[in-house]
Amino acid sequence: MTRRTHTRRTLAALALVASATLALVGCAAGGSDDGATGEAAGDGHVTAGKLTIGTGEPAYFPWVVDDAPESGEGFEAAVAYAVAEQLGFADDDVVWVRTTFDQAIAPGPKTFDLNLQQFSITEERAANVDFSSPYYATTQVVITVAGSPASGATSIDELQKLNVGAQTGTTSLDAVEEIIRPTAGASVFNTNDDAKFALQNGTVDAIVVDLPTAFYLTGAELDGGEIIGQLPETSAGGDEFGFVLAKDSPLTDEVTAAVDALRADGTLDALAAEWLGGEGAAPVLE
Repeated sequence: MTRRTHTRRTLAALALVASATLALVGCAAGGSDDGATGEAAGDGHVTAGKLTIGTGEPAYFPWVVDDAPESGEGFEAAVAYAVAEQLGFADDDVVWVRTTFDQAIAPGPKTFDLNLQQFSITEERAANVDFSSPYYATTQVVITVAGSPASGATSIDELQKLNVGAQTGTTSLDAVEEIIRPTAGASVFNTNDDAKFALQNGTVDAIVVDLPTAFYLTGAELDGGEIIGQLPETSAGGDEFGFVLAKDSPLTDEVTAAVDALRADGTLDALAAEWLGGEGAAPVLE
């Protein structure tokens, strides 16, 4: 069975069981390539007849599985191949290159046609590069550590009785106050580092951060870090992730149209449910 056939069957199954629509939204991994030396071919692509896609090195789970984007496994790898298909490219015509996050959003020529590594769409960055429409919007995620009273919680009601915190001035704190509404009130910290240390030493039972930060903290910084789950969307919304293209790229409108089509037909939601909301990732809390 080809990856594309597997993906279509997976998407069809997910469409039947999805109970909530995940919104379309920074953190990023580094890389090692020189990301600003390419020139577009006559058809607007770095290499004529190929779709060259950039990502970080390494690229981390759940965005890319086993640092192998060519497998199509992981949320961003799967989205990239879905966009390629919308643009009329076969899997064999997709070429992967590596760049750092900063190289990708710097002004100047690119070694890629499009790049994705959790780039939040901002006006400042848009002065130097083009963005597609968003393929994902960050959700807020509750995390804890093994042995905490929050470990094993499966609902918002359970969290209300606990000590839950977040960084001041963030959508994460909004989510604590608007959705969890802890009985004792939210614990407020100056930085995510302060919140992380409070969680690790047991001052709080759980903290709320955006999804990319949740994966990073639980995977790399917290001893016994655990993801409890995603919270429903807050009124403040979240950061939106878009493909990065060279400034004034002739491909921007096409890539945006492809992303919009995948959003409209439910593909983006289904891929998010598969790679970001499943077992071992971040299920949606109710």
